[in-house]
Amino acid sequence: MTHPYIPNAEPGVRAEMLTAIGAESVEEFYADIPADLRLNRPLDLPAPLTAEPDLVRHMNGLLGRTTGTDEALSFLGHGCYPHHVPAVCDEVNSRSEFLTAYAGEPYEDHGRFQALFEYVSMMGELLEMDVVNVPTYDGFQAAGTALRMAGRYTGRSKVLVSEAVAADKLSKLRDFLAPDVEIVPAPVGEDGQTAVTAFDDSYAAIYLETPNVYGVVETRGRELADLAHAHGALLVVGADPISLGVLAPPAAYGADIACGDIQSLGMHQSFGGGHAGYIATHDHEPLVAEFPSRLFGIAPTKVPGEYGFGDVFYDRTSFAHREEGKEWVGTAAALWGITAGVYLALMGPHGMRELGETILARTRYAMDALAGSVTVLHPDAVHFREFAVEVPSSAALLDRLRERGIYGGVPLDDRTVLVCVTERHSIADIDRLAAEIAEIAAIQETL
Repeated sequence: MTHPYIPNAEPGVRAEMLTAIGAESVEEFYADIPADLRLNRPLDLPAPLTAEPDLVRHMNGLLGRTTGTDEALSFLGHGCYPHHVPAVCDEVNSRSEFLTAYAGEPYEDHGRFQALFEYVSMMGELLEMDVVNVPTYDGFQAAGTALRMAGRYTGRSKVLVSEAVAADKLSKLRDFLAPDVEIVPAPVGEDGQTAVTAFDDSYAAIYLETPNVYGVVETRGRELADLAHAHGALLVVGADPISLGVLAPPAAYGADIACGDIQSLGMHQSFGGGHAGYIATHDHEPLVAEFPSRLFGIAPTKVPGEYGFGDVFYDRTSFAHREEGKEWVGTAAALWGITAGVYLALMGPHGMRELGETILARTRYAMDALAGSVTVLHPDAVHFREFAVEVPSSAALLDRLRERGIYGGVPLDDRTVLVCVTERHSIADIDRLAAEIAEIAAIQETL
């Protein structure tokens, strides 16, 4: 079928493209997608809304069915977090010169390049790393790319990945690394931390996250770094930058690559977004050469005292190598990098430390408050922002809490709920959650 606005939909052009790549049909591209996941029919779409007021009314009706996490008491986290977003973050990232500057060049987009340089500079200081990329699409992509970097650097095709990582992230890592990088799971000990029992010279890297999926702060980073390095492998650590005002950055305990998501730095939850991923290394050229994404730097111009901002080591990228590139650059979430830069500049070192201390304290307060009604997992470990509790039924507890106007957490399985506490939660908020859970537990005991 020919589409009036898609030139390559014309049958002759499509046939020519298929011939050029040696495929008989478009279906060959989807051969690895299970048949039961394919629709195999046209989408069942309603009649088009041709008037703008009708479309606005329709969309408002859809959006009105959703209760935002800023409209109810919410303890939802698990990868997308309810941190406070300073008004200046929204003010700056909504400016037209940033919001619409998708892919300009230095002569037309110099301000965006400087803003991103400032972002990567502050991230480098926070991470104690020398090189930070222009943001990837999200933290999942950043982790996958970091592990591919480790594979290319070491010439190996197997990575040890902690099981204390979110299930959806592990799924995406398997998709991203397949078919040429094998993931071997590393078990989680009773203390909620990664327990590496076997490792040899066939591995490219060890990957762990701190805080991990249970909110537990991993404390064996130096031990794992030494183990990896003894076998010629790298330590790759996923870390949320908002924790680094109080927790040691991965570089401090020997990580070769740090990566993660920057959603916590000034981005709303907003229906699951926005997200952007960072990757950071020391200034070790063979490893820096494995970055597929853009790197921005500063250099003097011909005018004395004047400086310019732009791409560094550009010939690493698929922009330069095209199909021969090590990895595709793809769409950057550069706007969120600018947003995170605004957030970091506003907070400063003291603000980040105060924020981290507040989250640590309130997380522990919440763990203690809930301990009388539910089983708090890994109670002796240090937790940042999240902790897991075991209950008779995750679904039953969360349903009862929703009836009372509370989003109580994210179910990890039938009996485990992940509770998130940030600086936005007051002591009164936590006390209300604890009281409601205690009342629900008491009711269930009488049934």
